[in-house]
Amino acid sequence: MSFRRSRRWRSAALLIGALAGLCACSRPHDDGQTLTLWAMGREGEVVAQLMPAFERAHPGIHVEVQQLPWKVAHQKLLTAFAGNTTPDVAQLGNTWIAELDALHALEPLQPYVAHSRVVQPADYFPGIWATNVIDGTLYGVPWYVDTRLLFYRRDLLHAAGFDAPPRDWAEWSRQMATLQVHDGGGRYAILLPTNEFEQLLSLALQQDEPLLRDGGRYGNFESAGFKRALAFYVGMFQQHQAPLVANTEVSNPWTEFGRGVYAFYLSGAWNIGEFRRRLPAAQQGDWATAPLPGPHGTGTGIAGGSSLVIFRASPHKAQAWLLIEYLSQPQVQQQFYELLGDMPPRRASWQGKALRDDPAAQAFREQLERVKPTPAVPEWERIVTEMQLVAARAAHGEVTVDQAAAEIDRRTDAILEKRRWMLDHHRGNR
Repeated sequence: MSFRRSRRWRSAALLIGALAGLCACSRPHDDGQTLTLWAMGREGEVVAQLMPAFERAHPGIHVEVQQLPWKVAHQKLLTAFAGNTTPDVAQLGNTWIAELDALHALEPLQPYVAHSRVVQPADYFPGIWATNVIDGTLYGVPWYVDTRLLFYRRDLLHAAGFDAPPRDWAEWSRQMATLQVHDGGGRYAILLPTNEFEQLLSLALQQDEPLLRDGGRYGNFESAGFKRALAFYVGMFQQHQAPLVANTEVSNPWTEFGRGVYAFYLSGAWNIGEFRRRLPAAQQGDWATAPLPGPHGTGTGIAGGSSLVIFRASPHKAQAWLLIEYLSQPQVQQQFYELLGDMPPRRASWQGKALRDDPAAQAFREQLERVKPTPAVPEWERIVTEMQLVAARAAHGEVTVDQAAAEIDRRTDAILEKRRWMLDHHRGNR
Protein backbone atom coordinates (compact mmCIF):
# COMPACT_ATOMS: atom_id res chain seq x y z
CA MET A 1 0.00 0.00 0.00
CA SER A 2 1.26 3.50 -0.78
CA PHE A 3 1.14 6.32 1.70
CA ARG A 4 1.47 9.46 -0.44
CA ARG A 5 -0.09 12.90 -0.44
CA SER A 6 -1.87 14.40 -3.41
CA ARG A 7 -2.74 10.94 -4.66
CA ARG A 8 -5.65 12.20 -6.74
CA TRP A 9 -3.43 14.71 -8.58
CA ARG A 10 -0.75 12.14 -9.18
CA SER A 11 -3.26 9.58 -10.51
CA ALA A 12 -4.47 12.10 -13.07
CA ALA A 13 -0.92 12.90 -14.10
CA LEU A 14 -0.07 9.21 -14.45
CA LEU A 15 -3.14 8.65 -16.60
CA ILE A 16 -2.15 11.47 -18.97
CA GLY A 17 1.40 10.18 -19.17
CA ALA A 18 0.29 6.60 -19.78
CA LEU A 19 -2.08 7.61 -22.55
CA ALA A 20 0.66 9.63 -24.18
CA GLY A 21 2.88 6.58 -24.05
CA LEU A 22 0.17 4.49 -25.64
CA CYS A 23 -0.10 6.92 -28.51
CA ALA A 24 3.61 6.40 -29.10
CA CYS A 25 2.95 2.69 -29.67
CA SER A 26 1.61 3.44 -33.11
CA ARG A 27 4.84 5.12 -34.25
CA PRO A 28 7.58 2.98 -35.82
CA HIS A 29 10.40 2.00 -33.50
CA ASP A 30 13.30 3.22 -35.62
CA ASP A 31 15.45 4.53 -32.79
CA GLY A 32 16.88 1.17 -31.77
CA GLN A 33 15.38 1.13 -28.28
CA THR A 34 16.84 -1.39 -25.84
CA LEU A 35 14.57 -2.77 -23.13
CA THR A 36 15.87 -4.45 -20.01
CA LEU A 37 13.87 -7.37 -18.61
CA TRP A 38 14.71 -8.93 -15.28
CA ALA A 39 13.43 -12.45 -14.69
CA MET A 40 14.11 -14.98 -11.96
CA GLY A 41 15.42 -18.50 -11.96
CA ARG A 42 14.54 -20.79 -14.82
CA GLU A 43 12.00 -18.26 -16.08
CA GLY A 44 14.92 -15.98 -16.92
CA GLU A 45 16.56 -18.71 -18.99
CA VAL A 46 13.44 -19.67 -20.86
CA VAL A 47 12.00 -16.22 -21.56
CA ALA A 48 15.21 -15.34 -23.42
CA GLN A 49 14.25 -18.02 -25.96
CA LEU A 50 11.03 -16.11 -26.68
CA MET A 51 12.70 -12.77 -27.38
CA PRO A 52 13.82 -13.34 -31.01
CA ALA A 53 10.18 -13.64 -32.12
CA PHE A 54 9.30 -10.44 -30.25
CA GLU A 55 12.21 -8.59 -31.83
CA ARG A 56 11.22 -9.77 -35.30
CA ALA A 57 7.72 -8.41 -34.71
CA HIS A 58 9.19 -5.14 -33.37
CA PRO A 59 12.44 -4.58 -35.30
CA GLY A 60 13.12 -1.28 -33.54
CA ILE A 61 13.28 -2.91 -30.09
CA HIS A 62 16.01 -5.08 -28.61
CA VAL A 63 15.45 -6.88 -25.29
CA GLU A 64 18.25 -7.60 -22.86
CA VAL A 65 17.21 -10.34 -20.43
CA GLN A 66 18.97 -10.49 -17.08
CA GLN A 67 18.44 -13.65 -15.08
CA LEU A 68 18.38 -13.24 -11.29
CA PRO A 69 18.63 -16.12 -8.81
CA TRP A 70 15.50 -16.20 -6.67
CA LYS A 71 17.50 -16.01 -3.45
CA VAL A 72 18.96 -12.59 -4.34
CA ALA A 73 16.19 -11.19 -6.54
CA HIS A 74 14.30 -9.34 -3.81
CA GLN A 75 17.38 -7.52 -2.51
CA LYS A 76 18.56 -6.82 -6.06
CA LEU A 77 15.26 -5.10 -6.86
CA LEU A 78 15.39 -2.96 -3.72
CA THR A 79 19.02 -2.02 -4.39
CA ALA A 80 18.18 -1.09 -7.97
CA PHE A 81 15.33 1.11 -6.79
CA ALA A 82 17.56 2.85 -4.25
CA GLY A 83 20.20 3.43 -6.93
CA ASN A 84 17.73 4.45 -9.66
CA THR A 85 18.86 1.52 -11.83
CA THR A 86 15.61 -0.41 -12.12
CA PRO A 87 14.89 -2.30 -15.36
CA ASP A 88 12.13 -1.40 -17.77
CA VAL A 89 10.18 -4.62 -17.14
CA ALA A 90 10.52 -7.21 -14.41
CA GLN A 91 9.03 -10.42 -13.19
CA LEU A 92 7.71 -9.96 -9.65
CA GLY A 93 6.35 -12.59 -7.33
CA ASN A 94 2.83 -11.33 -6.78
CA THR A 95 3.38 -10.97 -3.01
CA TRP A 96 6.13 -8.41 -3.79
CA ILE A 97 3.86 -6.02 -5.65
CA ALA A 98 2.53 -4.31 -2.54
CA GLU A 99 6.06 -3.66 -1.31
CA LEU A 100 7.24 -2.13 -4.59
CA ASP A 101 4.06 -0.06 -4.77
CA ALA A 102 4.74 1.26 -1.27
CA LEU A 103 8.06 2.51 -2.63
CA HIS A 104 6.23 4.27 -5.46
CA ALA A 105 8.34 2.20 -7.87
CA LEU A 106 5.73 0.71 -10.20
CA GLU A 107 3.86 2.19 -13.14
CA PRO A 108 0.04 1.92 -12.91
CA LEU A 109 -1.10 -0.26 -15.81
CA GLN A 110 -4.86 0.23 -16.02
CA PRO A 111 -4.58 2.93 -18.75
CA TYR A 112 -2.55 0.51 -20.87
CA VAL A 113 -4.99 -2.34 -20.30
CA ALA A 114 -7.92 -0.11 -21.22
CA HIS A 115 -6.46 0.41 -24.71
CA SER A 116 -5.13 -3.12 -25.21
CA ARG A 117 -6.54 -5.68 -27.62
CA VAL A 118 -4.32 -8.37 -26.12
CA VAL A 119 -4.63 -8.14 -22.33
CA GLN A 120 -8.28 -8.88 -21.54
CA PRO A 121 -8.95 -8.91 -17.77
CA ALA A 122 -12.09 -11.05 -18.11
CA ASP A 123 -9.98 -13.88 -19.57
CA TYR A 124 -7.77 -14.09 -16.46
CA PHE A 125 -8.58 -16.17 -13.40
CA PRO A 126 -10.09 -13.53 -11.10
CA GLY A 127 -8.12 -14.45 -7.98
CA ILE A 128 -4.85 -14.17 -9.89
CA TRP A 129 -5.77 -10.83 -11.44
CA ALA A 130 -6.70 -9.51 -7.98
CA THR A 131 -3.16 -10.07 -6.68
CA ASN A 132 -2.01 -7.22 -8.92
CA VAL A 133 -4.53 -4.64 -7.69
CA ILE A 134 -3.51 -2.44 -4.74
CA ASP A 135 -6.03 0.11 -3.45
CA GLY A 136 -7.96 -0.19 -6.70
CA THR A 137 -4.92 0.42 -8.92
CA LEU A 138 -3.48 -2.23 -11.26
CA TYR A 139 0.31 -2.56 -11.07
CA GLY A 140 1.03 -5.86 -12.78
CA VAL A 141 -0.22 -8.32 -15.37
CA PRO A 142 -0.15 -12.00 -14.32
CA TRP A 143 2.49 -13.96 -16.20
CA TYR A 144 2.19 -17.45 -14.71
CA VAL A 145 0.21 -18.92 -11.85
CA ASP A 146 0.86 -21.25 -8.99
CA THR A 147 -1.36 -22.87 -6.41
CA ARG A 148 -1.17 -25.90 -4.15
CA LEU A 149 -3.46 -28.90 -4.46
CA LEU A 150 -3.49 -32.64 -3.80
CA PHE A 151 -1.21 -35.14 -5.46
CA TYR A 152 -2.51 -38.52 -4.34
CA ARG A 153 -1.91 -42.24 -4.79
CA ARG A 154 -5.00 -43.46 -6.56
CA ASP A 155 -4.08 -47.11 -6.03
CA LEU A 156 -3.59 -46.70 -2.28
CA LEU A 157 -6.94 -44.96 -1.92
CA HIS A 158 -8.63 -47.73 -3.88
CA ALA A 159 -6.98 -50.41 -1.72
CA ALA A 160 -8.29 -48.60 1.37
CA GLY A 161 -11.83 -48.64 -0.04
CA PHE A 162 -12.09 -45.19 -1.66
CA ASP A 163 -12.85 -44.72 -5.35
CA ALA A 164 -12.31 -40.95 -5.52
CA PRO A 165 -10.23 -38.25 -3.82
CA PRO A 166 -11.82 -36.32 -0.96
CA ARG A 167 -14.28 -33.51 -1.69
CA ASP A 168 -14.43 -31.94 1.79
CA TRP A 169 -12.53 -31.97 5.07
CA ALA A 170 -14.72 -34.61 6.69
CA GLU A 171 -14.16 -37.04 3.83
CA TRP A 172 -10.46 -36.18 3.74
CA SER A 173 -10.18 -36.92 7.47
CA ARG A 174 -11.89 -40.30 7.02
CA GLN A 175 -9.58 -41.23 4.18
CA MET A 176 -6.44 -40.24 6.09
CA ALA A 177 -7.55 -42.11 9.20
CA THR A 178 -8.28 -45.24 7.16
CA LEU A 179 -5.01 -44.98 5.25
CA GLN A 180 -3.07 -44.65 8.49
CA VAL A 181 -4.61 -47.84 9.90
CA HIS A 182 -4.38 -49.65 6.58
CA ASP A 183 -0.74 -48.78 5.91
CA GLY A 184 0.65 -49.53 9.34
CA GLY A 185 3.94 -48.29 10.79
CA GLY A 186 6.50 -46.35 8.80
CA ARG A 187 3.93 -44.87 6.43
CA TYR A 188 1.82 -41.77 6.63
CA ALA A 189 -1.35 -40.49 5.06
CA ILE A 190 0.14 -37.15 4.04
CA LEU A 191 3.37 -35.17 3.77
CA LEU A 192 3.17 -31.63 5.23
CA PRO A 193 6.72 -30.28 5.75
CA THR A 194 6.60 -28.20 8.92
CA ASN A 195 8.74 -25.39 7.47
CA GLU A 196 6.47 -24.73 4.48
CA PHE A 197 3.68 -22.20 4.97
CA GLU A 198 1.74 -22.89 1.79
CA GLN A 199 -0.22 -25.85 3.15
CA LEU A 200 -1.59 -24.08 6.24
CA LEU A 201 -2.14 -20.89 4.26
CA SER A 202 -4.20 -22.83 1.70
CA LEU A 203 -6.46 -24.12 4.47
CA ALA A 204 -6.71 -20.66 6.05
CA LEU A 205 -7.75 -19.03 2.79
CA GLN A 206 -10.72 -21.39 2.66
CA GLN A 207 -12.26 -19.55 5.62
CA ASP A 208 -14.68 -16.63 5.36
CA GLU A 209 -12.75 -14.37 7.73
CA PRO A 210 -9.82 -12.34 6.34
CA LEU A 211 -6.33 -13.01 7.69
CA LEU A 212 -5.81 -9.33 8.53
CA ARG A 213 -8.38 -6.87 9.84
CA ASP A 214 -9.00 -3.14 10.05
CA GLY A 215 -7.57 -2.35 6.65
CA GLY A 216 -4.52 -4.55 7.13
CA ARG A 217 -3.56 -2.89 10.43
CA TYR A 218 -3.86 -5.96 12.68
CA GLY A 219 -3.74 -9.72 12.50
CA ASN A 220 -6.97 -11.69 12.47
CA PHE A 221 -5.52 -15.08 13.33
CA GLU A 222 -7.64 -15.46 16.45
CA SER A 223 -10.74 -15.55 14.29
CA ALA A 224 -12.86 -18.68 14.41
CA GLY A 225 -12.04 -19.47 10.79
CA PHE A 226 -8.26 -19.42 11.13
CA LYS A 227 -8.36 -21.42 14.35
CA ARG A 228 -10.53 -23.98 12.54
CA ALA A 229 -7.92 -24.26 9.79
CA LEU A 230 -5.05 -24.42 12.26
CA ALA A 231 -6.79 -27.12 14.32
CA PHE A 232 -7.35 -29.22 11.19
CA TYR A 233 -3.70 -28.77 10.20
CA VAL A 234 -2.31 -29.55 13.67
CA GLY A 235 -4.65 -32.51 14.00
CA MET A 236 -2.96 -34.31 11.13
CA PHE A 237 0.30 -34.31 13.11
CA GLN A 238 -1.31 -35.15 16.44
CA GLN A 239 -3.05 -38.15 14.88
CA HIS A 240 0.26 -39.24 13.29
CA GLN A 241 -1.18 -38.91 9.81
CA ALA A 242 1.71 -36.58 8.89
CA PRO A 243 5.34 -36.90 10.04
CA LEU A 244 6.92 -34.06 12.01
CA VAL A 245 9.64 -33.32 9.46
CA ALA A 246 10.90 -30.28 7.59
CA ASN A 247 11.43 -30.46 3.85
CA THR A 248 15.20 -30.64 4.45
CA GLU A 249 14.61 -33.98 6.16
CA VAL A 250 12.85 -35.48 3.14
CA SER A 251 15.63 -36.30 0.76
CA ASN A 252 13.49 -37.53 -2.11
CA PRO A 253 9.73 -36.96 -1.76
CA TRP A 254 9.08 -38.33 -5.27
CA THR A 255 10.64 -41.71 -4.54
CA GLU A 256 8.96 -41.89 -1.13
CA PHE A 257 5.62 -41.00 -2.73
CA GLY A 258 6.23 -43.80 -5.24
CA ARG A 259 7.06 -46.22 -2.43
CA GLY A 260 3.79 -45.36 -0.70
CA VAL A 261 5.36 -43.65 2.30
CA TYR A 262 2.79 -40.88 1.70
CA ALA A 263 -0.58 -41.19 0.01
CA PHE A 264 -1.25 -37.42 -0.19
CA TYR A 265 1.15 -34.60 -0.97
CA LEU A 266 0.18 -30.91 -1.11
CA SER A 267 2.32 -29.34 -3.79
CA GLY A 268 2.46 -27.24 -6.95
CA ALA A 269 2.31 -27.77 -10.68
CA TRP A 270 6.04 -28.30 -11.16
CA ASN A 271 5.66 -31.72 -9.55
CA ILE A 272 3.59 -32.99 -12.47
CA GLY A 273 6.79 -33.10 -14.48
CA GLU A 274 8.83 -34.37 -11.55
CA PHE A 275 6.57 -37.36 -10.92
CA ARG A 276 6.52 -38.19 -14.61
CA ARG A 277 10.30 -38.11 -14.77
CA ARG A 278 11.09 -39.77 -11.47
CA LEU A 279 8.52 -42.57 -11.15
CA PRO A 280 8.77 -45.67 -13.35
CA ALA A 281 6.38 -46.15 -16.24
CA ALA A 282 4.59 -48.92 -14.35
CA GLN A 283 3.55 -46.41 -11.66
CA GLN A 284 2.37 -43.58 -13.89
CA GLY A 285 -1.23 -44.73 -13.55
CA ASP A 286 -1.01 -44.92 -9.76
CA TRP A 287 -1.05 -41.19 -9.02
CA ALA A 288 -3.30 -38.26 -9.90
CA THR A 289 -4.11 -34.70 -8.87
CA ALA A 290 -7.26 -33.22 -7.33
CA PRO A 291 -8.42 -29.77 -6.21
CA LEU A 292 -8.09 -29.11 -2.51
CA PRO A 293 -11.03 -30.19 -0.38
CA GLY A 294 -12.68 -27.38 1.57
CA PRO A 295 -14.53 -27.41 4.89
CA HIS A 296 -17.89 -27.99 3.17
CA GLY A 297 -17.00 -28.96 -0.40
CA THR A 298 -14.38 -28.27 -3.02
CA GLY A 299 -12.13 -25.61 -1.58
CA THR A 300 -10.07 -22.69 -2.74
CA GLY A 301 -6.32 -22.25 -2.70
CA ILE A 302 -3.45 -19.78 -2.88
CA ALA A 303 -3.33 -17.36 -5.81
CA GLY A 304 0.43 -17.61 -6.30
CA GLY A 305 2.73 -16.98 -9.21
CA SER A 306 4.52 -14.09 -10.85
CA SER A 307 3.47 -10.98 -12.72
CA LEU A 308 5.05 -8.56 -15.18
CA VAL A 309 5.48 -4.95 -14.11
CA ILE A 310 6.84 -1.73 -15.60
CA PHE A 311 8.98 0.50 -13.41
CA ARG A 312 8.10 4.17 -13.17
CA ALA A 313 11.68 5.14 -13.96
CA SER A 314 11.62 3.37 -17.33
CA PRO A 315 12.16 5.78 -20.25
CA HIS A 316 10.56 3.25 -22.61
CA LYS A 317 7.17 2.55 -21.07
CA ALA A 318 5.26 2.23 -24.37
CA GLN A 319 7.78 -0.30 -25.67
CA ALA A 320 7.79 -2.08 -22.31
CA TRP A 321 4.02 -2.48 -22.59
CA LEU A 322 4.45 -4.04 -26.04
CA LEU A 323 6.70 -6.65 -24.43
CA ILE A 324 4.11 -7.40 -21.73
CA GLU A 325 1.43 -7.72 -24.40
CA TYR A 326 3.60 -10.16 -26.34
CA LEU A 327 4.23 -12.36 -23.28
CA SER A 328 0.49 -12.23 -22.53
CA GLN A 329 -0.61 -13.70 -25.86
CA PRO A 330 -2.22 -17.14 -25.39
CA GLN A 331 0.00 -18.80 -28.00
CA VAL A 332 3.14 -17.41 -26.33
CA GLN A 333 1.93 -18.53 -22.90
CA GLN A 334 1.29 -21.99 -24.32
CA GLN A 335 4.84 -22.07 -25.66
CA PHE A 336 6.16 -20.90 -22.29
CA TYR A 337 4.30 -23.75 -20.59
CA GLU A 338 5.68 -26.31 -23.01
CA LEU A 339 9.22 -25.05 -22.42
CA LEU A 340 9.05 -24.71 -18.64
CA GLY A 341 5.80 -26.03 -17.17
CA ASP A 342 4.65 -22.71 -15.67
CA MET A 343 0.88 -22.59 -15.90
CA PRO A 344 -0.75 -19.67 -17.72
CA PRO A 345 -3.09 -17.18 -16.00
CA ARG A 346 -5.49 -16.85 -18.96
CA ARG A 347 -8.32 -19.24 -19.71
CA ALA A 348 -7.69 -18.93 -23.47
CA SER A 349 -4.12 -20.15 -22.95
CA TRP A 350 -5.47 -23.40 -21.51
CA GLN A 351 -6.99 -24.32 -24.88
CA GLY A 352 -3.60 -25.55 -26.08
CA LYS A 353 -3.36 -29.30 -26.47
CA ALA A 354 -0.57 -29.76 -23.88
CA LEU A 355 -2.81 -28.40 -21.10
CA ARG A 356 -6.27 -29.23 -22.41
CA ASP A 357 -5.53 -32.95 -22.76
CA ASP A 358 -3.56 -33.40 -19.54
CA PRO A 359 -5.76 -34.69 -16.67
CA ALA A 360 -3.11 -33.86 -14.07
CA ALA A 361 -3.09 -30.23 -15.26
CA GLN A 362 -6.87 -30.00 -15.44
CA ALA A 363 -7.17 -30.30 -11.65
CA PHE A 364 -5.11 -27.10 -11.45
CA ARG A 365 -7.33 -25.50 -14.08
CA GLU A 366 -10.37 -26.27 -11.94
CA GLN A 367 -8.84 -24.92 -8.74
CA LEU A 368 -7.52 -21.75 -10.40
CA GLU A 369 -11.09 -20.57 -10.84
CA ARG A 370 -11.38 -20.42 -7.04
CA VAL A 371 -7.98 -19.21 -5.81
CA LYS A 372 -7.78 -16.23 -3.42
CA PRO A 373 -5.08 -13.58 -3.05
CA THR A 374 -3.24 -13.09 0.21
CA PRO A 375 -3.42 -9.71 1.99
CA ALA A 376 -1.88 -6.97 -0.15
CA VAL A 377 0.46 -5.49 2.44
CA PRO A 378 4.25 -5.12 2.03
CA GLU A 379 4.84 -7.01 5.26
CA TRP A 380 2.99 -10.14 4.20
CA GLU A 381 6.00 -12.40 3.61
CA ARG A 382 7.31 -11.65 7.11
CA ILE A 383 3.87 -12.33 8.57
CA VAL A 384 3.38 -15.66 6.85
CA THR A 385 6.88 -16.78 7.92
CA GLU A 386 6.00 -16.06 11.56
CA MET A 387 2.67 -17.83 11.09
CA GLN A 388 4.45 -21.00 10.07
CA LEU A 389 7.06 -20.82 12.81
CA VAL A 390 4.33 -20.70 15.44
CA ALA A 391 2.22 -23.34 13.67
CA ALA A 392 5.21 -25.72 13.75
CA ARG A 393 5.34 -25.29 17.52
CA ALA A 394 1.68 -26.20 17.71
CA ALA A 395 2.27 -29.24 15.50
CA HIS A 396 4.99 -30.37 17.94
CA GLY A 397 2.56 -29.96 20.85
CA GLU A 398 4.47 -27.07 22.45
CA VAL A 399 1.45 -24.72 22.38
CA THR A 400 -2.29 -25.16 21.94
CA VAL A 401 -4.23 -23.94 18.92
CA ASP A 402 -5.61 -21.00 20.92
CA GLN A 403 -2.16 -20.08 22.22
CA ALA A 404 -0.68 -20.34 18.73
CA ALA A 405 -3.37 -18.13 17.20
CA ALA A 406 -2.84 -15.48 19.88
CA GLU A 407 0.93 -15.61 19.36
CA ILE A 408 0.60 -15.23 15.60
CA ASP A 409 -1.61 -12.19 16.15
CA ARG A 410 0.92 -10.73 18.59
CA ARG A 411 3.80 -11.14 16.15
CA THR A 412 1.72 -9.84 13.25
CA ASP A 413 0.65 -6.75 15.16
CA ALA A 414 4.29 -6.01 15.96
CA ILE A 415 5.26 -6.35 12.30
CA LEU A 416 2.41 -4.03 11.27
CA GLU A 417 3.21 -1.32 13.85
CA LYS A 418 4.95 0.91 11.31
CA ARG A 419 2.16 0.39 8.81
CA ARG A 420 -0.43 1.53 11.36
CA TRP A 421 1.59 4.66 12.11
CA MET A 422 1.97 5.50 8.43
CA LEU A 423 -1.71 4.96 7.70
CA ASP A 424 -2.78 7.10 10.62
CA HIS A 425 -0.21 9.79 9.77
CA HIS A 426 -1.34 9.82 6.16
CA ARG A 427 -4.98 10.14 7.20
CA GLY A 428 -4.14 13.07 9.48
CA ASN A 429 -2.35 14.94 6.69
CA ARG A 430 -5.04 14.78 4.06
